[in-house]
Amino acid sequence: MTDRADDEPTAKLARSVRRWPVVILVPIGLVVVAVAAFWLLQRRLIYYPAGGVPPVEEVLPGWSTVALATADGLQLEAWYSAPDPGRPVVIVLNGNAGNRADRVPLGAGLATPGLGVLLVDYRGYGGNPGRPSETALALDARAAARFVAERAPGHPSILFGESLGAAVAVELAAEHPPAALVLRSPFTSLADVASEHFPLVPVRWLLRDRYPTDERIGALRAPVLVIAGAEDSIVPVAQSRSVYDLAPDPKQLLVIPGADHNDFELSAGRAMIESILRFVEGATAN
Repeated sequence: MTDRADDEPTAKLARSVRRWPVVILVPIGLVVVAVAAFWLLQRRLIYYPAGGVPPVEEVLPGWSTVALATADGLQLEAWYSAPDPGRPVVIVLNGNAGNRADRVPLGAGLATPGLGVLLVDYRGYGGNPGRPSETALALDARAAARFVAERAPGHPSILFGESLGAAVAVELAAEHPPAALVLRSPFTSLADVASEHFPLVPVRWLLRDRYPTDERIGALRAPVLVIAGAEDSIVPVAQSRSVYDLAPDPKQLLVIPGADHNDFELSAGRAMIESILRFVEGATAN
């Protein structure tokens, strides 16, 4: 007859072994669910479009609402201010959130010395049809460039890209060189910046939209101005500096002390606007 005292450790071991699959499978299941959710919802984590915009005459008197025709058949509304004779046109490619109404101070500041300005809204933004993606935003940027070439022939074009829009601008500029390129808070790649915010998610394996600015910027053939906020909590300033380092000459770097990603100093601050205007004047002087 077996002693009950001898059976007790064996019974405890058996119960522990039976629990091991549960202990192992529950965390694995949670990880699988989290990864699946990221895969399915990732574009909702990347793009934050805002809807309707006010009438342009209420916020930017003298400007007009125009339509940009994309290669895949969409009509996207944008706001446009025509340039003075011989002056460049700045195409503003927004970041991942809001719409063109949020860029009114920027547009007004750039247009004041007679520059033309096109405030673009991508598909899905500002009441426009369609859904955003990396491929789709590239089509929208090309439509903006075609509009300027047709509406203001002979006027130099300047690309201004903000954050995600900087990646869009770099891709467009590599294909169709502008007179100059301004990159505000650019990141090296979407995977790099996503890794900062989702360190436990294997984003480099999961991302469908990649925006590899670090791979594309070497093909630029235009002067570049990189603007960054020293305290940017969305796009680390180190990434913007890396974009600057990778850009071919001629190039300039402006780091605004104390500025975070969405601070006014980085959206339409006086120092930033004046730096852009000086840069544009120098890039188009000839």
